[in-house]
Amino acid sequence: MLVSLPLAYLILMAAAATFVFSFAMAKWIPGRKGKIVFPAVSVACCLGMVLVGQLQYQHWSPQHMLVLYSFGWVGLTVGLFPSRKLMHQYAEEINRGEKREKYDVPARYTVFAVFSVVVMSFVAYALSQ
Repeated sequence: MLVSLPLAYLILMAAAATFVFSFAMAKWIPGRKGKIVFPAVSVACCLGMVLVGQLQYQHWSPQHMLVLYSFGWVGLTVGLFPSRKLMHQYAEEINRGEKREKYDVPARYTVFAVFSVVVMSFVAYALSQ
């Protein structure tokens, strides 16, 4: 269904997902590096997904991979939402030079993030058929 959209719309959808993720990460994790690193990593992940889709046995089209990237990235943003205060706190400590041996993250945050990405990936797969 979504794969039948013109490629420009799918690229716009991927760019919007990248913007939302990068904006959220820059807001939740203070520091100047994040404003450069998160968009760069997002674009690299998008290009990597398109490349991997081409190299697979099934030869997923770039349209399929852009839909999967967009939904996966939005799922990751939603999944990281509950842990935003904890990420902010840890990032401020690191910026002040304080290092911990272990950064504890409650299991419910991890489970919610994984669940959110998996559900959004299934939705992306269903909408791209």
